[in-house]
Amino acid sequence: MRFGNVEIRPLGGGVGCLLMILFSLVASIVLTVLLNLVF
Repeated sequence: MRFGNVEIRPLGGGVGCLLMILFSLVASIVLTVLLNLVF
């Protein structure tokens, strides 16, 4: 996974990749809820 010139490698193989996906899902949900509360 690359963000600009920074490369992120999932830790722990498949489990780490799954955790990264879960974390990004939770983060997007939390951000959406926060934005809805603010606006």
